[in-house]
Amino acid sequence: MFKSIRQVIKEQIMHINLIYRMAAFENRGMYQIHYLGSLWQFLNPAIQVAIYWFVFGTIRGGAPVDGTPFFLWLIIGLIPWFFISPSIIQGSNSIYQKIGLVSKMNFPVSLLPTIRIVGNSFQFFIMLGILVIIDLFYGIKPSIYNIQFLYYLICLYAFLFSFSILSSTVSTLVRDYQVALQSLMRMLLYVSPILWNTSLITETFTTYGPLIENILKLNPLFYILEGFRDSILGRAWFFEDLLYTGYFWALTFALLYFGTKIHMRFRKNFMDYM
Repeated sequence: MFKSIRQVIKEQIMHINLIYRMAAFENRGMYQIHYLGSLWQFLNPAIQVAIYWFVFGTIRGGAPVDGTPFFLWLIIGLIPWFFISPSIIQGSNSIYQKIGLVSKMNFPVSLLPTIRIVGNSFQFFIMLGILVIIDLFYGIKPSIYNIQFLYYLICLYAFLFSFSILSSTVSTLVRDYQVALQSLMRMLLYVSPILWNTSLITETFTTYGPLIENILKLNPLFYILEGFRDSILGRAWFFEDLLYTGYFWALTFALLYFGTKIHMRFRKNFMDYM
């Protein structure tokens, strides 16, 4: 029943060194012709952070969120998003982009989405280090809640891999899907708890507010992003809401199951859809 899952995961483990080398090679080549080189990996998100903070933190007031300075609250959500968004978009397009190069090689195509996720991880972990410095600047001291940060990292990578293995297959078969996905990711930036606190909905709409917020929580990124804030700010443990935790893992496993099954079903015929 789970043969496709075992096969795809086995391919990742057996070629882990190849994944790392190709991810590092692609990162070096991406900014090779730019004068500032890989510095753009940090300049671009820094510019975006400045714009979002200016709009939402200055022009629109930017009051503290549950006692947390708005900039700190904002940056904890934006740094994972700067990793999540390109990983999903690039991972979904990875097979279509590279299938012509690897189709005649003894190369597991399932590695291609993982290579993009790992490639974006280099920037992500450096930015997490910067986040630690910002936390200390704001007086956020280490706490026992920080331990679960590792748990939410596992959640993040499990979801990205599961979604990308499905999405990259669908994107290769139906090219309109990639365009729709890019539009969806732009929308998710504004309906996820990144730039604004979704509890404002319940305060504004007393009747339907809780229902609307629960609908927004169906987005699995909601679980991950709020989990990072819970870990860093010491707000709650992940096991305090077992129903929501169960929903997230059930959805992630469903994506992995159907994603690997569809991938194994069509990957020998990917060139026919080019």
